[in-house]
Parts: sequence; C-alpha cells; structure tokens
Amino acid sequence: RRWLRQHDCVEKLNMHAILSASTGQEQLLTELLVTYAKVPVLIGELISVEIWKHKIFSVLCRLEDFKPRSTFPIYVVLHHEASIINLLETVFFYKEICESAEDSVLDLIDYCHRKLTLLAGRSANGQTVTPAVLVPPQELQKQAETMEFEISLKALSVLRFITDQVESLPLSALTRMLNTHNLPCLLVELVEHCPWSCREAGKLKKFENGVWHVVPPEDEVKMTKLDGQVWLALLNLLLSPECQRKYHFDGFNKSQLLKLRAFLTDVLVDQLPNLVEMQRFLSHLAVTEPASPKKDLVLEQVPVIWDHILKKNAGKWEAIAKHQVKRVFSPTEEELKLQACRWAQTYSLDMMEALAPDKPRCRVCGVEAAKRCSRCRNEWYCTR
Repeated sequence: RRWLRQHDCVEKLNMHAILSASTGQEQLLTELLVTYAKVPVLIGELISVEIWKHKIFSVLCRLEDFKPRSTFPIYVVLHHEASIINLLETVFFYKEICESAEDSVLDLIDYCHRKLTLLAGRSANGQTVTPAVLVPPQELQKQAETMEFEISLKALSVLRFITDQVESLPLSALTRMLNTHNLPCLLVELVEHCPWSCREAGKLKKFENGVWHVVPPEDEVKMTKLDGQVWLALLNLLLSPECQRKYHFDGFNKSQLLKLRAFLTDVLVDQLPNLVEMQRFLSHLAVTEPASPKKDLVLEQVPVIWDHILKKNAGKWEAIAKHQVKRVFSPTEEELKLQACRWAQTYSLDMMEALAPDKPRCRVCGVEAAKRCSRCRNEWYCTR
C-alpha cells in the first residue's frame, strides 16, 4: 500500500531527525527538506490526518459491525499525526525550514491554534475516567485521546518556533496569529491553567518527556520546557515592534495580558531573564492606552488546505469510512504478517534503544552498559 510506504518514510525521517538533533548533525536533513520542498507536503499530510480523525475515525468507532482482527492498522494512522508533528517540532527550530513552508505556514498556524484551544479546554489534571475493561473501539479512543494531548504539546513548541521568525513569515501570518486567533490571550490561558501540571493526592505532578511524574518539593517552582515555550512565544508576540503595531490592545485583551503580572515572580524571572522586558512592558501597558492598530492590510491570505479537503469530501465521510473498513482496516492474515514485517524493520530494537531517553544499565552492578546479551537480546552488562 502506497500510504503505508509513505508512513514508513515519515517514521524513518522522524527517527533520523531525533537522532541527528541529539548529536547536533541535523543540518543535512533540514537542507534536504528545503531543497525538495517537502515542508508544505508534511503540513498538508498533517492536516489530512487531523481531518481523518475528526470525520472518519469517529464513524469507525460507531460502526457496530466493525470488528477488525487487529486494530494496529488504525493505530498507525492515528500515530501518523504524532510522527509528523514531532518531525516538524525537531526541524522548525531552523529559520530556513520556517521560510520553506511558504503560504502553508498559515495552515500550520491554524492547526496549532486548534490544538492549543483543545489544550486550554482540558480538565485540570488532563486525565479522564475510563472503564476498567476497554473493548477495541474504546481502547482506540482512549489511545487517541492520550495521543491528542501529547500532539497538542508538540504543536505548542512548533508555534513558538514560528513566532521566533515573525520577520520571515508571509504578510498575513502575523495578522492571523494576533487578531484572527488572538494567540496572546490563548497563551495567557495556558499560563493560568497549565494543563501539563496537576495536583494529585497532595503532590504536584508534571508532564515531561511523555510521562506524568511527581515533582519533588524543592523543584516545584522550577520552570519546565513547556512553561518556557509559552513564555518565549508571548515574548515574541508582544515585544516585537511589528506585533505591537498590529495587535488590538482593547479593554479585554489588555485585562487578559495584565494577568501575567501575577505569574512573573522573582524566581521565574531568575530562570528566564528575558522576562524582565515582559515585566516592563506590562507595567507600561497598565498605565497607558496603546494606540489603535493601523488597518493597512487590504488583501489577506487565508489557509487553503483544511477548507479544500472538507469541500472536496463533503457528504462522503461515511462512504469513505465504510470503504476503508473493507479495503484498508480488514486485512487478511497474510497482509497482517507482511505489515508486521515492515513495522518490525521500521521500529527495529536498536533504533528504539537509540531513541530511548534512558541508557541501558548493567543487570549486575547497575552502571551504564554498552554490551547486550547475544542470546536473549534483553539483558545488558558492562563487561564480559
């Protein structure tokens, strides 16, 4: 299947990007993505999978007669979105990648806005109660929900990298971020409610590196990477002269922004000294009435990928879902074996271990190990 081959390529690109970034050698990958104009392709694929989740996956979960032999093919499609957004998060740090997105960066901004809106609307602890025993559709929905949270956090990082390059963006991108979506106020909501942090049984838990973990009392005031992304995005959107010229500092927006002063403690500013400029800006904003923005943009670009896909397939979603049930998500045993072999090659043990954040430890002494048992391939040791 052509789509599965494409997914394999995206997955390998994602793994290569992570490994290259960890060794500081990602320049070759970014050059290839720019040279072959693949960033707009990735953004289009990202939005296609997002629409599939909204329009097709919901239909699949409602079909009573759909009982697939394996739900893994559906999970692969769900995971495809996570792979692409992770790849974009890794490479969007570079200015040339952001520039190569061209007009499709407007679609990416809209995508990030949708994800951050979902993130801001989550419950305080970011978790939901589920039945003790999950049947396949419910299990897939639970996996999709968990994945959606992690995807939204990746979208936050991508948005922050986009705000780093406001001077290089298309003319309408800044207007779309500031006025169409009012991202500064949305980011204030994230600072205020912090969906990647919660209290459970009197202990503070934070979501980092894909897991919730209990934070020791001495680290409770420590800024996480996600906190830093929100503050850096706010700095980029509020302190840039061009952004200040375009943004509507009306009564509501002003009152929302001034909420940030309560969070700008000395401890926080010590960890991110750039926030001193934010303190000054907010103090000035509190006692002045900013001038109304000049309306100098007559023609505005709009994103096209989302609307194009919706219009092209309007009224066909249920038919597409039923077609995919027969042709894609009901593979024979032989097809499942072939897919399993392909996935085993893509997700090889050595590759997964290279991506793991924790290095293997010697079973005997517990120190970092470099040799693995050639028989069981599971246990590690530091010496022969």
